[in-house]
Amino acid sequence: MQQSQPAEARQIAAPDIHAYFDEATSSVSYLVADPTTATAAIIDPVLDFDLASGRVETRSADAILADAERRGLTIAWLLETHPHADHLSAAAHLKERTGAPVAIGAGIVEVQGHFGALFDAAAGGGDFDRLLEDGERLPLGSLEIQVLATPGHTPACISYRIGDAVFVGDTLFMPDYGTARADFPGGDARQLYRSIRRLLSLPRETRLYLCHDYKAPGREAYAWETTVGEESDRNLHVGGGVSEEDYVAMRTSRDATLCAPKLLYPAIQVNIRAGKLPEPSANGQRFLKLPLSS
Repeated sequence: MQQSQPAEARQIAAPDIHAYFDEATSSVSYLVADPTTATAAIIDPVLDFDLASGRVETRSADAILADAERRGLTIAWLLETHPHADHLSAAAHLKERTGAPVAIGAGIVEVQGHFGALFDAAAGGGDFDRLLEDGERLPLGSLEIQVLATPGHTPACISYRIGDAVFVGDTLFMPDYGTARADFPGGDARQLYRSIRRLLSLPRETRLYLCHDYKAPGREAYAWETTVGEESDRNLHVGGGVSEEDYVAMRTSRDATLCAPKLLYPAIQVNIRAGKLPEPSANGQRFLKLPLSS
């Protein structure tokens, strides 16, 4: 009798990966498909938002859907690596179009604890269809999506391992740019270091797909794909065996000099609600909140 393959053996297959770069927010969304069954997931979809005018559009998300349709793909999952602070999520729009469930790390409950009352968001992970724990496996046709908890940038950060690829959110950037900040509510530089080391313990040939690229000084082109080996050897912040203490000192000092992301408050109040926009007021107009301080 032929024995079934263990889960790790099944993970060797390579998914088809298509990236979509949004230059306005320096964000990357992904369409990831099982080539055998044409089953696909969309990771970190961007909702087009112009802060000056308040205009919201869905052209970026619709372009991914159009591409999926051209390729004959069925969308099974809408996956968020974390509650983004620099772009609004198009997950709610895509769920309406596809019926696919929206999933995020279970740490979103902690993030909602920080911001939920301020923005009238449901507690307990409400608005999301699945809250994912470390080690969970989701079906993607003949492939599996393995959930890796990688907190530190936010408590809700997770990475998705699909075949020979891992989608790491904001945990890592390209080797010449470094790593994510850890100064948002619930962020932790020490925890981030350990999450990065977890990723870098994977086989060196593992492909890593990033959620952002800011084109490091001296580099002409945007890039968002690297490998565990490249990050381990050359990452500006953690490459070459940087110690935890040195990393925490660097990250804490660096974060103290950074400004808040331009779209922080619009993004957070939408993204902790799975991409849902605020309900219309009595006059039919939707409003985003902007907290004031004196």
